[in-house]
Parts: sequence; C-alpha cells; structure tokens
Amino acid sequence: MKRALDVCLGNAGVRIGMLRYEQDGSREHASFAYDEAWRTSADAFPLDPTLPLVAGPQFHRKERGGSLFHLAIADTEPDGWGRTVIRRDAAKRRAAARAAGQAVPAIEGELDYLLGVDDLCRVGALRFRDERGVFWRPSADGHRTTPPLIELADLYAASRAVEQETETSADLAYLLGRGTSLGGLRPKCNVIDDQGLLSLAKFPSVQDTRAVTRGEVLALHLAAAAGIDASEACLVMASDVPVTVVRRFDRTADGARFMYVSAATMLGVEHGASGDHSYLELVDVIRRYGADAKRDCAELFRRIAFTVLINNVDDHLRNHGFLYAGHGNWRLAPAFDINPFPERVRELKTWISEEAGPVASITALLRAAPYFGLTSARAAEIVRQVEAVVGTWRVVGARLGMSDRDLEQVEAAFEHSDREVARTA
Repeated sequence: MKRALDVCLGNAGVRIGMLRYEQDGSREHASFAYDEAWRTSADAFPLDPTLPLVAGPQFHRKERGGSLFHLAIADTEPDGWGRTVIRRDAAKRRAAARAAGQAVPAIEGELDYLLGVDDLCRVGALRFRDERGVFWRPSADGHRTTPPLIELADLYAASRAVEQETETSADLAYLLGRGTSLGGLRPKCNVIDDQGLLSLAKFPSVQDTRAVTRGEVLALHLAAAAGIDASEACLVMASDVPVTVVRRFDRTADGARFMYVSAATMLGVEHGASGDHSYLELVDVIRRYGADAKRDCAELFRRIAFTVLINNVDDHLRNHGFLYAGHGNWRLAPAFDINPFPERVRELKTWISEEAGPVASITALLRAAPYFGLTSARAAEIVRQVEAVVGTWRVVGARLGMSDRDLEQVEAAFEHSDREVARTA
C-alpha cells in the first residue's frame, strides 16, 4: 500500500508539505517533504528541530517503541487509550468480515493509528488531507461530530465497556476518532463543553482506587491559584460519576488552532525512548527558541515547585509542551495532566538536574535557581508562594466536592517534609 497525504496547517488548511507512506507486509516506511511554496514563504518555520526547512524528502528512522513518523507529526498520534479503541475496532471489523465470508481487512499499520484521530480533535494545528482533497475523519457510522457534554454518561459507559472488554461495535463507533495524543492510557474523549468549546473529558478508570478525576481538577485549580498558566478544568457529573473536563489549550475561543509540539519533540527525544532527561534541558530549549525566555524560565521553575509539592511524579516530557508563537519562536503551553500521586515514591520522571537525579526535592530546585535566571531571593519567594497555595488543598478539595475519604486518600501527596522546606525558604 502506498499513500500520499497533504500535510496542512490550521483551519485555513495551508498546504505545508507531503507525507508519503508505504507498507509492504510488516515493513513500513514514511517520509515528509516541505512544499516549496511554504518552505520559501515568510511564514515558514520548521515543524520541529529534527525537520529543518530544506528541500526534498526527509526520512525518519523508527526507534524501538517509537513512532514511524517525525516527532511533530507523531505528537498528533492517538495516545495509549486512543490506540486501544482503534485496535479493538479493527479487531471487531476483522471478526465480522470472517463471519460473513468477506475479505479480512489487513492488520492496522502506523498510518491507521495516525489517521485514527478525527480532524476536529487532532492536537495542535497539523491536519492531513487525503488524495480526494478531504481532511481525514474516521468513519464512525453517523457519529461524525464531537459529542456535547449532555452525552457524557453514554461516553463514560462506552469507555467503561472498553476497559472491561465488553464493548460493542456501537461503543467503539461512539469513541472512534475522539481521542487525543495527550493523556496516556486513561479513558477519555473529546467533547464540546457547555460554552461550545472543544474540551477533553477524562473518565474514572475501573482500576482507580481513589477519586482520580477529582484529584486532577484539584491540582489544576491549585496550580492556577499558585500563579501557574494552567489548563482550565472543572468537574461535571455524568449521572453520579465525576468526570474531569479540561478545556483544550490548543484552540482559541473561535476555534482557531495553535501549532503544538511536546517537550520531548523540542528536545529531539523519540517517543517511547528510554533515558533520563532534566528540566535544565528544557531551560536550554526555552532560551534557544522561546518567544519570552525570561518569563517561561520563571514559569517552568514555578511549575517544578508545584510538581514537587503535590508529588506529581508523572511529569515525563510528553506531559509538557510548547505552542508556536510566530517568527520561529515557541512558548510554554499551559500546564496539563497534573495529578497528585499519594501512592508513589517521590521521584520525578524529568529530573530537576543531573546532579539532583530523580529525587523530588525543593532543596535541589532552589540550588538550580541560577540556571533558570532567578536570584536566590526570588526563587525562595516563588516556592513560598506556591507552598502557601498548596497548603489550602483541603479547603479547595472540599469546595470541589471531595469527601473526607477522598481527601484522606490524597493526603500523602500534599503533606510531607518538603512543604516545610518550601515554607521556610
């Protein structure tokens, strides 16, 4: 199979290049070439540091566990949950074909996953247009529009069926294409919120032993109160089930799309690659590409302080990102996917520094303050400000409807010795 897809940008669908894909059995190849008109235009910019603005096809070598596609394109692929829905749907279609004595569809390739995200829901501003000139939208038997909040209970029931492996074809059709690249394996679905804006609904999982959805909204509310540019989030009840609804930060109020890439992409780190990386590497990226480097370095420092103080230890590089700000510059995307993890060891996925290692430590963060362009006094002031807000976690949690048991279950994430270190910095 050979495919050639236009890669376009934004709602205007400006053609910026061509994605070519070839599959021969289990072997797959892909290349990307910038359109010459785009490459030489005043608005042109490299999609990511590994895709320079040069003429001709550029190839990407797939690493073990990584993507077939260049990093910026891979950032728009479905996350683990989305891939599960696509895989289950394909399996049901193959089973139905066998039962009907029809030709069985081929095992899905990497392009099937890339195109398994609905055009409206795809993260960022990249879009894929097929050979007929149509922007790609997975066929979903009538469920082609992003569902409104009023359908949350049905969406939750469908996602729960998938987790319990009892899903029907109708359940999968309901969820197909509505995923995103943000969020990992937890069940979720893009929705239109009550203000008509694109949002991400994140459901409780059958594996949850505590109120995870309430905990995420608590964390995002505290982050905003601590002066962090955080994604807007609220709790919406689907019948009696609390669902986290997070406003999509890669869309404007009128639906325009921002170009987005993950921090992993800006560092040139392959998806699924192992290896230890530090926030100081992100500081280097901000200094090199930042539209407002001083502001974003201080913002990143504040986010790390918050991460340490709520034990948000799932802070890997795909849980940080950048939005394109024009003229070849980028800015930190709003903070997202922030959660307290009371049950986990206090070790960060992204280290504060190589010297500090994985330990989640306010002391180590204060030591690294000069690298962020902060004086010792200013760094200490920031961690005290963040600690003061984190100290209100019980009050804010209760306001969000968390029960005494809910609060007790997350207490270990908020009450620890680093709070005292921050308070007295």
